[in-house]
Amino acid sequence: MVRVAGVVATLKRTPIYARHVELGARMVPFAGWEMPVQYEGVISEHRAVRTDCGAFDVSHMGELHVDGPTAPAFLQEMLSNDVDRIGDGEAQYTLLTNEQGGIVDDLILYRFAPGQYLLVVNASNRAAVYDWLKEREPRGCEVRHTSDDYGLVAVQGPRSLERLGLPDEPAFTHAMGEFDGIEVMIGRTGYTGEKGVELCCAVEDAADLWDAVLARGAAPCGLGARDTLRLEVCFPLHGSDITPETDAISAGLGWACALAKEFTGVDTLRRIREEGPARRLVAFVMEEKAIPRQGMSIEGGGEVTSGTHSPMLDRGIGMGYVPAGQAASKSELVIDVRGKPRRGRVVEKPIYRKET
Repeated sequence: MVRVAGVVATLKRTPIYARHVELGARMVPFAGWEMPVQYEGVISEHRAVRTDCGAFDVSHMGELHVDGPTAPAFLQEMLSNDVDRIGDGEAQYTLLTNEQGGIVDDLILYRFAPGQYLLVVNASNRAAVYDWLKEREPRGCEVRHTSDDYGLVAVQGPRSLERLGLPDEPAFTHAMGEFDGIEVMIGRTGYTGEKGVELCCAVEDAADLWDAVLARGAAPCGLGARDTLRLEVCFPLHGSDITPETDAISAGLGWACALAKEFTGVDTLRRIREEGPARRLVAFVMEEKAIPRQGMSIEGGGEVTSGTHSPMLDRGIGMGYVPAGQAASKSELVIDVRGKPRRGRVVEKPIYRKET
């Protein structure tokens, strides 16, 4: 349980919760869930994913099925990307936007067959996305909230496929399969910038799936490493880098918006693209010894939205919104780090790039 403003709320637990406790994970509240933030430590878990293989329990994510003959047209109207571009067995990164062009959620759309789709949404937005779609559901289409029916384990790292005994497949594809006797949907997506898969199974099989993945040599990893990994490769975090008050163009997500079609908020996004955004989400590295954190101000009217210490670069890194005139690569930024001005510079995304 957690106490917020004097109110005691019961945190949800994933079907793998007991395994985390047995492994000695430090559990913390996250988006209404009791989740592991680390096991041995953020740095070691981060490096395990960059050099070998790590596993994350992401069963708190939401799953929504959208089915029926009118489902393709409905999703085309609701989502920012071009739904018609993906075929059976393919997936797509896309946005659910509001009337102001703000980002209600960023999500992955999976197509199984004509008129059969699965949306995987952020844990904190499960209810909001379901309600948004259900309220607008047309005849000939059904939106179902099936989040509690599934377990989800992300396995990431350069040796992930080798350790799991899986073949390499193109990114953003998916297929049904079997892993150590457990039926799974194997998704070729991830949130770390490394090769890997996300294994979706029936909720009653989730703990056994976790055990099987760790038995293959994957290191258990928590939310701490998941955050540092995604920030090194500049994947945005909803609620921090992108929100219902931030638009896709300013956030650098125009590539996920098919502005030639009609969807909620598209007129606003077209105008912002045409006029140019007043501010942009940039990536930066610190030139001085300092760790930026969310909410710190950037001189000139900007603000840090995500910040951390990069285990791979051994320096402070982050993302934040700055006036468009400060957004060019190599622009100097001055960040207020606990009352002290500290210099950083804008860099091209991603911040971390593997040596080849």
